[in-house]
Amino acid sequence: MQNTCPRKRPLIEVHAVRKEYPLGDETVVALKNISLNIMRGEICCIFGTSGSGKSTFLNQLAGMEKPTRGEVLIGGVPVSRLNENQLAAFRQRHIGFVFQSYNLLPNLTATENVALPLMFRGVPRKEREAAARQMLCRVGLEHRLDHFPRQMSGGQQQRAGIARAFVARPDVVFADEPTGNLDSKTTVEIMEMICTFARRYHQTIILVTHDPEMAAYADRIVRLIDGTIVSDEPRHR
Repeated sequence: MQNTCPRKRPLIEVHAVRKEYPLGDETVVALKNISLNIMRGEICCIFGTSGSGKSTFLNQLAGMEKPTRGEVLIGGVPVSRLNENQLAAFRQRHIGFVFQSYNLLPNLTATENVALPLMFRGVPRKEREAAARQMLCRVGLEHRLDHFPRQMSGGQQQRAGIARAFVARPDVVFADEPTGNLDSKTTVEIMEMICTFARRYHQTIILVTHDPEMAAYADRIVRLIDGTIVSDEPRHR
């Protein structure tokens, strides 16, 4: 009997993406015709050493750079073909980021930093600040709501960064070496927090790292060497 159920479409589709950079009279190939599908709710690790192409690949996925050839789609939208204004609007509605360097605005309080994604969506001030405070409480910063980044430790700043990334419940959160500046105990806390939120809200996480211990939190590990996928392995939990 023929299966008539429609096949679920991947949230992220990467079709033969190639990225080249001019270097004097030569051309450096950073990514070599990568194709990849990532499903909604999946925690996918892009794993590789320095120079493997993982940061370049992240830039393609998030639309921060355009591929030389090929395309990237998120939710069926060809992000690699959007102009800057369209891309900014798309990111505000569908994408969150957790950075290694935290990237909190120094002149805003923790609450104001976390509320930013909701401000970009046009959420009224009282509502967005209430949602930001709620998220900060969920990440254990109920005593830091009105503190500025300089008044918080690195681990506390990263907790605020996680709250900011998840407060608007985006479809995809890109986490670029999110614990690179943290000690091992704080690393475990941060990674468990990211995974808990992702599973609670059925969000897709793209985790970029060179650290095998961090990669172990993913559902799937995609290994890059010299701009090529050399393995793509699901992890059994």
